[in-house]
Amino acid sequence: MQPPPETIRVQTLRVACDGSGAVHPALGHPRVYLHIDDNGFVECGYCDRRFVLEGGPADVPDEDVA
Repeated sequence: MQPPPETIRVQTLRVACDGSGAVHPALGHPRVYLHIDDNGFVECGYCDRRFVLEGGPADVPDEDVA
């Protein structure tokens, strides 16, 4: 089973993704610019990262694990 895609909370409607982060940038993908729509999020077509607008409709608090 694969882990769920990474979710990144942002404060702007326009974001850039190049797939780097925990991996070396050379192992990422071409930089793409994405626009968050009325749903409050956008997913990268290359790496499936989800960018969620803070305070937007898709921004839900993390559930506490007891």
